[in-house]
Amino acid sequence: MPTIKTAVDYIIALTALLILNFILPRLLPGDPLQAIYGDEALLVMTPAMQAELIQRFALDQTWSEQFAAYIAALLHADLGYSYFYQSPVVNALAGVLPWTLLLTGSAFVLSTLLGSLLGIESGYRQGSKHDGCMLGLMMFISGFPDFFAGILLLLIFGVWLAWLPLSGALTPYSGFTSWNLAADIIRHLTLPLTALVLVRLTGAYLFSRGAMVSIMGEPYIRTARAKGCPDSRIRYRHAARAALLPMVTAAGLSFTHVVSGVLFIETVFSYPGLGSLLYKAVLTRDYPLLQGILLLAAILVLLINFATDRLCARLDPRIAPAPPKTRRTKHAYPV
Repeated sequence: MPTIKTAVDYIIALTALLILNFILPRLLPGDPLQAIYGDEALLVMTPAMQAELIQRFALDQTWSEQFAAYIAALLHADLGYSYFYQSPVVNALAGVLPWTLLLTGSAFVLSTLLGSLLGIESGYRQGSKHDGCMLGLMMFISGFPDFFAGILLLLIFGVWLAWLPLSGALTPYSGFTSWNLAADIIRHLTLPLTALVLVRLTGAYLFSRGAMVSIMGEPYIRTARAKGCPDSRIRYRHAARAALLPMVTAAGLSFTHVVSGVLFIETVFSYPGLGSLLYKAVLTRDYPLLQGILLLAAILVLLINFATDRLCARLDPRIAPAPPKTRRTKHAYPV
């Protein structure tokens, strides 16, 4: 079970994230009213109308008053009211969250499994031609930013070859149902998912390859080879099983990068997820919506990190936090 120190660490991290989540949107340049209504609308507004809107959006309060109201609302599970969409932030998030979870979950699982598998095969054949080619390819792919990989795939498969849709998550007004609907979702998901997996593949590959290289010199691996065990059994039953701990750690660390990559990829492909919503919120200086999106992303990352810590402690009890030491009491024994 998690110790008090671990719980305190997560509480401190969450507190710091809440403070940054409140401050960062307000450091954006520009006037929220101007971003929402435009210059032309502000020109025809009377000073009384502008003052009323400023009071309605709580822009006339100090940061300390706004932060106190923000924390009080969070304690009541209230993320606020979106300036731009004129609806609760929860409703705006609920409309796009399933698409982001689909893209993020698929990219995280595929990049972790495929990268770990390639790293195991490459580390087992360390120094071979296969290992050198795979390592060079991964180093080349790792230099591509998420949005650049997305733009390349968009130009090649969406524009030049016209094999896949350019944007969106569904074909508008298609009326698809059942399997046709699922196939349409997969077609729209293919390009953003491929861009994310390609860029995030390298982390899992390098961690698993490094773990395999360090394990292949262990005595029990040499013993298994001397006994005549098949290569597949040595590779997966003995070596990969021992390398599971660093691979799980790498998977937990990569989730943060997957979340940040999703925010860019969704903007490139106009995918209706948190990334596209974040882009619109930044353009309109929608403080409550920005705070809701960033808070949700931060909570997802903290939950995955917590799950990774628990799983690593289960795989290797030696890294689990030690129980608090109890003070021994002296007992008097008869002579």
